[in-house]
Amino acid sequence: MLIPSRDSGFNYPHPSEITPRQVYEQRRQMLKLMATGTAGAALAAWAGREALAQAAAVPRPGRLAALPGARSSVAGATTLEKLTDYKDASTYNNFYEFGTDKADPARNAHTLKTAPWTVEVEGLVKKPGKYGIEDLIKLSAQEERIYRLRCVEGWSMVVPWVGYSLSELIKRVEPQGSAKYVEFVTLADKATMPFVGSRVLEWPYVEGLRLDEAMHPLTMLAFGMYGEVMPNQNGAPVRLVVPWKYGFKSAKSLVKIRFVEKEPATAWNKAAKQEYGFYSNVNPEVDHPRWSQATERRIGEDGLFAKKRKTLMFNGYEAQVGQLYAGMDLKKFY
Repeated sequence: MLIPSRDSGFNYPHPSEITPRQVYEQRRQMLKLMATGTAGAALAAWAGREALAQAAAVPRPGRLAALPGARSSVAGATTLEKLTDYKDASTYNNFYEFGTDKADPARNAHTLKTAPWTVEVEGLVKKPGKYGIEDLIKLSAQEERIYRLRCVEGWSMVVPWVGYSLSELIKRVEPQGSAKYVEFVTLADKATMPFVGSRVLEWPYVEGLRLDEAMHPLTMLAFGMYGEVMPNQNGAPVRLVVPWKYGFKSAKSLVKIRFVEKEPATAWNKAAKQEYGFYSNVNPEVDHPRWSQATERRIGEDGLFAKKRKTLMFNGYEAQVGQLYAGMDLKKFY
């Protein structure tokens, strides 16, 4: 068997594609039992053990609690691009509640307390309510989705998230006809988030989507990545992932999801309206006022001769989401 190295350029297999040693050894034992005619009594017990072994054998690069997900059937939810190394994805982050340097969240987010945790759904819905994180995770089957993440600073990653479509929750709470937007409010706790209160942004961090954007199957509530629960520095215990928008739209550590009639005022839009529009769709033709968005630097491709990649319209998800913006001037609605 050819086993590619991490630097070979091959795509890595998904956790679900690797048969754990514990499982195939059990299968061999089952074949022996079948040959001797004693397999019937052991079959049910073996099936249960195999399911548990599959879950327990998911690779745990950060050694957090395992959170495996089935391969997603949502169109566009899996890219074949090489995954970003877990270490890079978990140590190079934007999470200003823990500092403005990319390494600050990994250094400082250990203070975040993620249990108990409640997400409140409120506003223009027929069934408002509060969800404990355990109930929120159980609301729908967990899926693994490999999404590109493109940040407005010009860097990108490829991350395997674990969660499900936000639309599963939205359908459950039944938005009223007057609901046009969804507002996302994140935790702002000075006791556990040392940079909350800094003047760089208005706290709490708030983001928003149009209701049809929030309902799109690619819009995700994520509880984990790389087969594990979400690391604190990446937005534990639950965050938004909107893969066709710049990364700051994917709010972390959510505590409220509010359905509203008018476009919500978002954190970066309030801080610098001319630089960070409400939509913030990845668009190589619309530059940030201080730098081009035509190319990007993929984290992990930092060698001396590494070339920047061309930025893709809607971060490569144009076929899935382009129709959401039909007829809109994307330079005006940036």
